[in-house]
Amino acid sequence: MMVIFVSECEKKALKRTRRVLDAFANRIGNNTWQTVITQEGLLAVQTLLRKTASKNTAVSCHWIRSRSRSQFLWVVGNKSKFNTEGVVAVNSTKKNPFDTYIESDWQYLPLIKALVALSALLHDWGKASELFQKKLAPTSKNKYKADPLRHEWVSILLLKALIGNNDNSDKAWLSCLSDGDIPENELKENIINEKKPLSQLPPAAKLIAWLIVSHHRLPQTKEDYRGEASATIDSLLNRITKEWGYCNNQYKQEDNRNENDCLKFPEGLLTKSRKWLKQLKRWAKNLSDMLPLIDSAMQDGSYRVILHHARLCLMLGDHYYSSQDAAKNWQGEIELYANSDRKTNEYKQRLDEHLLGVAENALRTAHLLPAFEQEPPVVKNTHELKKPSPNGYKWQDKATEEIHQWKQQVDINKVGFFAVNMASTGCGKTFANAKIMHTLSLDGESLRYILALGLRTLTLQTGDEYRKRVKLTKKELAVLIGSKAIAELHANNSSFDEDKSEEELGSESKESLLDEYVDYECDLPTDGLTTVLTTNKAKQFLYAPVLTCTIDHIIAATETKRGGRYILPSLRLMSSDLVIDEIDDFTGSDLVAIGRLIHLAGMLGRKVMISSATIPPHLAQGYFNAYQEGWQLYCLTRSSAKPFIGCAWIDENNTKISSLTHSQNKGSLIDYLD
Repeated sequence: MMVIFVSECEKKALKRTRRVLDAFANRIGNNTWQTVITQEGLLAVQTLLRKTASKNTAVSCHWIRSRSRSQFLWVVGNKSKFNTEGVVAVNSTKKNPFDTYIESDWQYLPLIKALVALSALLHDWGKASELFQKKLAPTSKNKYKADPLRHEWVSILLLKALIGNNDNSDKAWLSCLSDGDIPENELKENIINEKKPLSQLPPAAKLIAWLIVSHHRLPQTKEDYRGEASATIDSLLNRITKEWGYCNNQYKQEDNRNENDCLKFPEGLLTKSRKWLKQLKRWAKNLSDMLPLIDSAMQDGSYRVILHHARLCLMLGDHYYSSQDAAKNWQGEIELYANSDRKTNEYKQRLDEHLLGVAENALRTAHLLPAFEQEPPVVKNTHELKKPSPNGYKWQDKATEEIHQWKQQVDINKVGFFAVNMASTGCGKTFANAKIMHTLSLDGESLRYILALGLRTLTLQTGDEYRKRVKLTKKELAVLIGSKAIAELHANNSSFDEDKSEEELGSESKESLLDEYVDYECDLPTDGLTTVLTTNKAKQFLYAPVLTCTIDHIIAATETKRGGRYILPSLRLMSSDLVIDEIDDFTGSDLVAIGRLIHLAGMLGRKVMISSATIPPHLAQGYFNAYQEGWQLYCLTRSSAKPFIGCAWIDENNTKISSLTHSQNKGSLIDYLD
């Protein structure tokens, strides 16, 4: 194959790059090389470039396919030096075109930011209580004992007291905050641990209350509300009673002294913190201006998407800032603390510092939400997927051709897609799935998706097998290794006291987002999305173009009830289509959980394919309905999305595709494809 390398490197990176490329190719310009090379040789060049890469490195590779056609393969280093076709910019502007995209398509992003900021500034308000502050003291005997009332519950009680003191209207309590006129003494007197403090709240308060009460774990109710199609935020908040606020049932049998200490605030309610009040006033005014937008979202149901993104940003901001050291020379006016240091047991972050730090980082995450859809890389070197399938597997080419023809009739970026691949065992479904997802990509030349397996264990050998079939390297396909491998790798690697939980230290948000080992060798950028993630494992999980894992790793996006383990799968789903293989391995509640995952994928605007030799028609119909409901919510929050879904039924004999609207969900999926 004949290739051309183009270097846009700067400073010392230019010399390092020239040394590598001069060894493999002929220099035909100051920053351009050309050569005839094998696939193995090209991989060696890419590997050497990665080893010497720095922030000033930027090298692209183009494959000359014919006299009139070339194919852009990859970039090593700074991808912003080239566009999606490998073209170098010749003019520049100070205006950020990305902002235009945000304004035109993410119509609820300003509301998400306002909700994130205000909830972050109030999420740990309850930590100002007398009991929590005594608990954090270095000499406290109860330092590692659970609180009688959870601190987020106390925060909700304070919010309820503030709202009740202002005529129960959003305009009134937000005006109180925006004016900086918080009636501290009245709140202390009126705070009551009532039975259902979350019921009968005005619309904006409902959203803020949900974010606060769920920022560590989803509220527990007697019934699992997630299976109810008609469940609303009102019915959910109405079910959350004060029993949920207790950390441990043993406190119900004790006297009320400890519980009462959770509702006392001798050091005040942060009103003496000028920095905190300044931000509180700003974002309360901001949210007050968006009350009509909130009313609209509550009426059409799009608040579900808004809350999903807002909670994710809040929890990721809390996780990130809780992992940082206390700010040096913090100029605070109050002696209230948010957490303590695991190693020294001493005080760590001040409470107002923590609230402001979480708000800042949560807002940064919210601003990056559109980038989570656009920035993660794709595989461009996919010529293996373009080769004709061998005899006996020609159905794969027929399926991709049908999908290609359908793509000519729609704007693939604006419509949903749900596929059922029911090819028989031994017909090459796995490779067909890769070819189909390749065809479905925006340019028809790239690959980025999640391959969720129906297996209960996943080993490196299984990952190697998938790499071999799809012809992807370790730089293009990541394998998430299961818990058994982790136990073997890390059995003797314990560097802290496991008896002390993060909850006991006042920092539940510090718990790891991902424990599994990610087998992925690509270099990671040091800016952009990676600034809101704290570990390389988390960055690898997000950045790998193709991720192979057992479904339990990705289904955490919907099944995590406590902690932040849902964050990374949710972020990954924002940029990756989803393929669920061997779906008939599951039964009962597992199938319901998979339905929730498919619904979330639709809600995030992704394409979904389920694959197995045997899929009952009612199961395919149910999953299509779940996806369609999710896609409908996505359309409500995006101005460019269309309420159409391409639905494909694929097997080794035929491929049928139809474009369905939301109104057609009452019929049979198979009827529409006949």
